[in-house]
Amino acid sequence: MHQLSARALRDEVAAGRLSALEVADYFLKRIHALDGDVGAFLRVLDARVREKARAVDEKRQRGEPLGKLAGVPIALKDNIHVEGEISTCGSRFLTNYKAPFDATVTRLIEAEDGLIIGKTNQDEFAMGSSTENSALQKTFNPWNLKCSPGGSSGGSAAAVAARMCPLALGSDTGGSVRQPAAFCGVVGLKPTYGRVSRNGLVAYASSLDQIGPLATNTDDIGLLMDVIGRHCDKDSTSLRWDAESYALEGGIQGLKIGVPWLFLEQLAEEPKKHFMAALETLKSLGASILDVDLSILKYSLSTYYILATAEASTNLARFDGIRYGVRAPEAKTLEEVYELSKEQGFGAEVKRRILLGTFVLSSGYQDAYYKKAQKVRRLIIDGYKAAFAQCDLVATPVSPFAAFEMGVIKDPLQMYLEDIYTIGINLAGIPAVSVPAGFTTDKKPLGLQLMGPVKEDQRVLTAAYAFEQAAPFAREMPPLKEVK
Repeated sequence: MHQLSARALRDEVAAGRLSALEVADYFLKRIHALDGDVGAFLRVLDARVREKARAVDEKRQRGEPLGKLAGVPIALKDNIHVEGEISTCGSRFLTNYKAPFDATVTRLIEAEDGLIIGKTNQDEFAMGSSTENSALQKTFNPWNLKCSPGGSSGGSAAAVAARMCPLALGSDTGGSVRQPAAFCGVVGLKPTYGRVSRNGLVAYASSLDQIGPLATNTDDIGLLMDVIGRHCDKDSTSLRWDAESYALEGGIQGLKIGVPWLFLEQLAEEPKKHFMAALETLKSLGASILDVDLSILKYSLSTYYILATAEASTNLARFDGIRYGVRAPEAKTLEEVYELSKEQGFGAEVKRRILLGTFVLSSGYQDAYYKKAQKVRRLIIDGYKAAFAQCDLVATPVSPFAAFEMGVIKDPLQMYLEDIYTIGINLAGIPAVSVPAGFTTDKKPLGLQLMGPVKEDQRVLTAAYAFEQAAPFAREMPPLKEVK
């Protein structure tokens, strides 16, 4: 079953050739056999997923129509709420926090008979590019168990890559779905900002965060987007935009694809070779390649880390040991509750970003940093608009490098540079997809990133689908042990 797409699994369940319970048991067995090596899951919801699977089977036996995700196991990043289940956000601070309600995406998935199979590991509060910042456990790349799966949605990407579930959700604030998708050789979509509701997603940087799907293939991304891409009255940033049916058969004949060559000057040799090969594939499918000016993106990294940390320091102020989360047991005064709970609850990277964000919002520095960054963000949005006036899509690599070994990047600034090709998309609120684009000589996956104008999610996915169909390596699986 793990070699079937989510759509094929759904069709097998709907036709009665497989029961939803058989599917759930199969993937639970695979998780328990493989996840000791990979470490993708923080919690596996065995009892819950079996209960939901039985309900789907009973629904089919009664002759009722099944939902679009009937019997399909789906993992959620651990900052997306499932009512009654722990949402840790990869942090010690929330190890005792049970979600009081379902996230909108959780509700929509289960309304279409999808099976929430578990919660996946992540960088603490989604702050990181390697999943090494999780306070709870390490997650490893299924293609090379010495390497990082990327981050911050590394658990979701690793779970899909290891075929422990056909679909997963992550959150993308500056590349946190696309970069781990590229590192793990799967497909990851960052939708247009506001396309997928953030209700029930624990916020990192509210103007940048977006829930996005991960899958082994582009068609399954479209299947999940068909379910979760809906307006939500509980999210003030949710777009009033009719749900789309993601039919991806159109091809890319005649599309103009822009490449910001000046921005790609620092690209390493082997990723550059594969990127050039990907462009040749797009040309062979009928697209034309042209140069576009996105030189403004050289300011995207500094702009992003000013704005994201400013929003993070505000969002994380609520974690004080009073209302929810773990309280320092030795605290005796109110001031000690605040200080000790934050000191013990937050990890080093979260503290670093809170301090930076508090600094750029402080009196005397807000004009010098935060307000200037907002002005540059406007210029980045305008830069993308000017590029899309010349072309239909823009193509770049996802990351300047393939997956790196765990622990080798010690400098936080060097780690931030892993997101150099992804963060501009979040600043502009546009859709972008990472699709597998080959392997390095040591068998590490690489990704091609395609981005489009606001609300052109379907165009982006259609181009990714066309590329994927022409790519012989698109469905390769990592060399994990056999599951008997």
